[in-house]
Amino acid sequence: MASAARALWYASRGKVELRDETLDERRPADALVRMLYSGISRGTERLVFNGLMAAPERERMACPLQDGEFPFPVKYGYCAVGTVEDGPEALAGKTIFTLGPHQDRLLVPTDRVSAVEVPANVPARRAILAANMETALNAVWDSGAGPGDRIVVVGGGVVGLLVTYIVSKLPGADVTLVDLDPARRHFAELFGVRFSKPLDGPGDCDIAFHASATSAGLACALACCGDEATVVELSWFGDSDPVVPLGAAFHAKRLKLISSQVGMVAASRRPRWTYKRRLEKAVALLADDRLDQLITAEVAFADLPAELPRILTPGAPGLMTAVKY
Repeated sequence: MASAARALWYASRGKVELRDETLDERRPADALVRMLYSGISRGTERLVFNGLMAAPERERMACPLQDGEFPFPVKYGYCAVGTVEDGPEALAGKTIFTLGPHQDRLLVPTDRVSAVEVPANVPARRAILAANMETALNAVWDSGAGPGDRIVVVGGGVVGLLVTYIVSKLPGADVTLVDLDPARRHFAELFGVRFSKPLDGPGDCDIAFHASATSAGLACALACCGDEATVVELSWFGDSDPVVPLGAAFHAKRLKLISSQVGMVAASRRPRWTYKRRLEKAVALLADDRLDQLITAEVAFADLPAELPRILTPGAPGLMTAVKY
């Protein structure tokens, strides 16, 4: 039988609304999920909120359970955690993470969309970080970072902090988090790494991760590199054209600037890792109580239309916001 649901839609530039929906009849491979939490991915959803998804990339940036089309109206989101009310036997009654939108009940086609069980040692609320952890994990694979490397992460948002968390565990790695906000020093101390403001960033690094989505941040990452080092660009700039400083020492140092994007498994792992295996590992990596501190606010699902404009304001304080159902 059909089921009712409510979903958040980006209706027009700067306007969101909750809409009633009717779910399709469930197929044997579908999981009917009652949502517990979803996460607001500020960087990407701010672009969606403002209609800034670049036209050539709109199809590629669509989420698995997205409805509508960019720029508007569109139902968007990819950090969903809920309980399977009805579905395949292996998932029935389980708490799962899936790449779903902000919606109180979801029908997840498990034969087409990854839906992975959340382990007992990962609270449902923390599991909303799984999509960002998957991005961070893929970036570390892309970078080739290893034990003993001198590593800098420029940009202490959620993705940058999760990269910092992963590389801080590499034996002997010398890791520095760089951010304009002195409050981010707390997270550097939390993960046992150094903290620096941009002008005081370390030099002669082997690997630099850039996750600030600013031209100045990219310039800082490049400036931190030693000879033949690698800069991994994680920022999504939407339809803007950032300045990329390829003069100065870029050529003399023979620096490598690469893009890392979660849409494909890193080339070094692609022969063996499926999307589902990568997502399962990302969820498992969340089994650390310290990561709860990356969720800095919570909002009720019913309050999203009123609260989301504030949450997505450029420069708004905080990191990940949890939506509670």
